[in-house]
Amino acid sequence: MQAIRSILVVVDPNQPEGLALKRAKLIAKVTQSHLHLLVSDKRGDHAAQLNDLAESLRQEGYSASGRQAWKDNLHGTIIAEQQAEGCGLVVKQHVSDNPLKKALLTPDDWKLLRYCPVPVLLVKNTEPWVNGNILAAVDVGNSDSEHRTLHSTIVSHAHDIANLTHGTLHVITAHPSPMLSAADPTFQLSETIEARYREACKAFQAEYGIDNERLHVEEGPADVLIPRAANNLKAVVTVIGTVARTGLSGALIGNTAEVVLDTLESDILVLKPDDIAAHLEELATQG
Repeated sequence: MQAIRSILVVVDPNQPEGLALKRAKLIAKVTQSHLHLLVSDKRGDHAAQLNDLAESLRQEGYSASGRQAWKDNLHGTIIAEQQAEGCGLVVKQHVSDNPLKKALLTPDDWKLLRYCPVPVLLVKNTEPWVNGNILAAVDVGNSDSEHRTLHSTIVSHAHDIANLTHGTLHVITAHPSPMLSAADPTFQLSETIEARYREACKAFQAEYGIDNERLHVEEGPADVLIPRAANNLKAVVTVIGTVARTGLSGALIGNTAEVVLDTLESDILVLKPDDIAAHLEELATQG
């Protein structure tokens, strides 16, 4: 988070000083990042409004610029602008789509999460981040190099947010339910499965300085447990990552982030491993 030098803020012309800009200003104030405002709209002229907003930010002490653009669709416009401006973070307010629209069309925010090569912060609520709980979702049971790298990225970003907001970092990790048919008796009882996971967590806790009170080991599917933990903790932001295959069209994001997008009440920061980000960067450049 500290390495981010430019933030792309998606601005709604009907609510120019909305939630996305408030979150971006909080981050920029600490990281000294440039704020680049984008109105993604092919109708109307919002140049004067953007100029006034950027000038207002400059008077507050921020570095700021703005542009109106449109390229085929919303997520494509955002990614094209992110590439053009070299922004290291995209901040956008998330508005839930209705169930019928979801059934007919993948929501724009899902597509943004899938194809954007840099971290995406989707802002969902008005709760202030200051002194709040920050939840990092990791899969401690997966200790391959790809997951270890992603864990490091998730915890690092969550730790940075906790520092800049004077908040408290919590970590949620899920383990599978017992399987009576499993050959290994260890996987037939909840107690033994949890004991094995907690043992695996010790190295993780030592590496990242997470004590037992802030580590939440739960049984069940991650897409159910993450929103539940975030709600119980009253988390203001949840940091989640995805490991995906680069051979798929557009490097599809793992579905956990998509499933929890509408069930999480907190803001959500979605991260990708470096290899996925590099692949998406290449695709964006070709586009």
